[in-house]
Amino acid sequence: MLIYRNGGGYTINGRVKIPGFGAKGFGLPVKANNAKVILNGGQRVTFLKPDGYFSFHNVPAGTHLIEVDAIGYFFSPVRVDVSARNPGKVQAALTENRRGLNELVLEPLREEQYYEIREPFNIMSIVKSPMGLMIGFMVVVVFLMPKLVENMDPEEIRKAQEEMRNQGVPSIANLMPGGGRSN
Repeated sequence: MLIYRNGGGYTINGRVKIPGFGAKGFGLPVKANNAKVILNGGQRVTFLKPDGYFSFHNVPAGTHLIEVDAIGYFFSPVRVDVSARNPGKVQAALTENRRGLNELVLEPLREEQYYEIREPFNIMSIVKSPMGLMIGFMVVVVFLMPKLVENMDPEEIRKAQEEMRNQGVPSIANLMPGGGRSN
């Protein structure tokens, strides 16, 4: 970490290490073209140079918070203490684990996952769904009803058939209370 005093304040220099950043080849560059470094929650913002370095100029002495905002990566914020009494004396520590840094090199803690991973296909999900339960019930009725009819008495079958013939086709008038009666 380089800090030196110039006119109105100090200059803080550092580097952001993103895996694959700076690799040349086909396709899109590795997610670092949109990376930005933020000082004190947006008080100052800078972007990375092609080699991954950044710098803040005219920073006053005191305690500052440096954050990296890179699409697809999560970085721990870094607390930087710039001493006004002892020029050049600087302390930097990661806020996640309070580990001190000798040089200001920021690396991502992890890659961020923005999308939910789709669940794999499971046959039980179809069976447990309402539509699956209805289909299962209908299949049981289709195969079970003929077995029940075979076990019925022939007299009961004849009675049921006669009742159906006598009733005929039901109409809405027969379904209504008091309907279907003739005076």
